Amino acid sequence: MTQRRKKRVQHRCVKCGRVFPHTFNPFCECGGMIEVEYDLDHAHLYDSTNTLSRFFDLLPIENLESLRSQSMPYTPCVHARKLGALLEMPWLYLKDETKLPTGTTKDRMAVVSMAFLWECGVRAFCTSSTGNSSTAYAHAIVPYSDCRMYLFTAEDFQDRVDYGPSERVVPFVLRDASFVEAFNCAATFASSHKLFSERGFFNPGRRNGLKLAFLEATEQVPRPIDWYVQAVSSAMGVYGTFQGAKELLALGRIAQLPRLLCVQQESCAPMARAFLEGSAIIRPEHIVPRPSGIAQAILRGDPTRVYPYVRSIVLESDGTFAIVNEQEIREARRMVEELEGISPCYSASAALAGLVRRVRQGTLPRNATVLVNLTGSDRSFSQRLRKLHWLKATSDGWRPEDPIDHEAQTLWQEPTLS
Repeated sequence: MTQRRKKRVQHRCVKCGRVFPHTFNPFCECGGMIEVEYDLDHAHLYDSTNTLSRFFDLLPIENLESLRSQSMPYTPCVHARKLGALLEMPWLYLKDETKLPTGTTKDRMAVVSMAFLWECGVRAFCTSSTGNSSTAYAHAIVPYSDCRMYLFTAEDFQDRVDYGPSERVVPFVLRDASFVEAFNCAATFASSHKLFSERGFFNPGRRNGLKLAFLEATEQVPRPIDWYVQAVSSAMGVYGTFQGAKELLALGRIAQLPRLLCVQQESCAPMARAFLEGSAIIRPEHIVPRPSGIAQAILRGDPTRVYPYVRSIVLESDGTFAIVNEQEIREARRMVEELEGISPCYSASAALAGLVRRVRQGTLPRNATVLVNLTGSDRSFSQRLRKLHWLKATSDGWRPEDPIDHEAQTLWQEPTLS
């Protein structure tokens, strides 16, 4: 058995190359994103069925103890023989992330990100999501008794957040707001209250946690993976996957990098439209101010800041984007349920729909080895005992809606929070 070594994590700006110590600092002064680098010359994969332990040397955490003894077994990677036979694809594999505790791949993100944030000295932070990330964070924060999360959710998504009462989570819901408005409100609140803004895509803990699904799959799929397929909103999971693939390639663990197929639904496809038009940036006509669609987990209408990073890796992989409609998403879900016995949510089903579209168009070889990440399932929402603090838009920005919600009023006015 390989002896676990002392480990140091280094951070580097992808734009100017400046090196930073192990701290939570998403951006360089030059404006570039800061990425985590590992000592691959001395990295090992450890003998463990706990994916957090096995791939520890490829996670942005210096001390195993920071994970608080949490365990994460491998999720199934199904050789989809029946579905593959229908599509004439003999080497089709489905990574079934519906088996994770909250039914979503975001559990990987939250567990790794919480350990990363805690190790970097973060004890209180603000975040937002369309439901999966915040649900996963609410569960992952439990072992960190000295941490607190201020959660900002747009009204349309508040029913997708599922956790019980918690002293470690303070939930704000924005009346008649979009995801982007909730994200920006979280950042403003963090700045005014001297808290950390968790930053979503730009939090390396998130990106590196989400790559674990692909790292596992390389040991479950008996052939080199030609294509990796995932439905995306900000595409942080795909970005992390490609970084993880490059790390495995450097370690000699895989023979090639996968080509990337990112899928978005027709009603909210800003990155896909920009990419397919050959645009290097998100232009105003690509932005969807009030996104809607059945794939709720991927309703991000304005990915302006993340798109250049995502575009660069898709081009580097010789990959592409696909846009699918509601009928295609529903049909993909029906096929995988009937033929493979997996019941993914519509967002996860969008990935499969994108693959089906490309195969039927003849733009993806049927004999390719393809891994589709079914990123999650629908959840039943039974936990409704937590106190929600509603916010409304005013001429002075977002403010507590209920004048007798004293906790919200106090929190909103307090200049600093511990």
